[in-house]
Amino acid sequence: MTATLSCSTVPLAAAHDLALVDLDGVAYKGHLPIPHAAESLTAARAAGLRLVFVTNNASREPEEVAAQLTGLDIPTGADEVMTAAQACSALLRTRLEPGARVLVVGGAGLRTAVAGAGLTVVDSADDAPDAVAQGYAAGLAWSDLAEAAYAVAGGAWHVASNLDLSLPTARGFAPGNGALVGAVVAATGVEPDSAGKPSPTMYRLAVDRAGAERPLVIGDRLDTDLAGARAGGYPGLHVLTGVSTARDAVLAEPGLRPDYVGADLRALHEPHPLPEPSGDGWWRCAGRAARVVDGSLELDRQGPHGIDVVRAACAAAWDAADRGAPAAPATVPELSA
Repeated sequence: MTATLSCSTVPLAAAHDLALVDLDGVAYKGHLPIPHAAESLTAARAAGLRLVFVTNNASREPEEVAAQLTGLDIPTGADEVMTAAQACSALLRTRLEPGARVLVVGGAGLRTAVAGAGLTVVDSADDAPDAVAQGYAAGLAWSDLAEAAYAVAGGAWHVASNLDLSLPTARGFAPGNGALVGAVVAATGVEPDSAGKPSPTMYRLAVDRAGAERPLVIGDRLDTDLAGARAGGYPGLHVLTGVSTARDAVLAEPGLRPDYVGADLRALHEPHPLPEPSGDGWWRCAGRAARVVDGSLELDRQGPHGIDVVRAACAAAWDAADRGAPAAPATVPELSA
């Protein structure tokens, strides 16, 4: 499988009817605003682009997420939020009948979503649950993970809200739900199903709910947001305000590659030129250029990098990798947009 950058001659906000927007690293960072996020999203709405905020966080209620966004000058209703808890509940209902017992290991958001799906929430493996729904919550203890392990070992279906190994916090990266799920897997040897990104389940639910025809995924993480976009067949915009860097995009495997790259959410209001080969080995984008020669990425010398250099570098590196002659990672610098 290969994947290349796409072209949009009109701003993305005009080319699409729904944006599936990740939260941390895109709309905000921790509890802090991200520059240009609020005004860019507000302008996109004014241009007719609907927004649904899609998060792998399963511990928070949609109303809580909406309140945080509103407090950051991004007015949002609970119906504009899709959480991994909601996706997890939808996945559970594909195999479980109403009233089936589910051991919930996670926060209030997951408990509410499971109950709202018509399932019975239980708290012990002794209640013979049909499934275990596991999501992150800061207060989870060894005893909670032990109950999950007992239930899964007893035959319960293990469904994780997401498998993110790390969780960004104000102090750095902490263990995420995937790390906690790993403890249950280590104890049982049973691999869980997952509803969160990079599974496209949440994206499909949000698109169906909105009745959208031209959705766009916006994320900062290649391994979750953009991988989910590729898996679901949705175009994806990688903004460089969060976890994955421009260098990560240049080195990305096909299944993780975005369709568009932007410095921040202002990229919604810009056309996205297509990098093209020039016949002399260089890939050129809006006057900037990059190429791969003998396994080494080379950039033009016209001054600061800028987003068009990033786009040209992605095109050159991806083409070289797909031809079996990738750029050595050591030759790919940290690129600024």
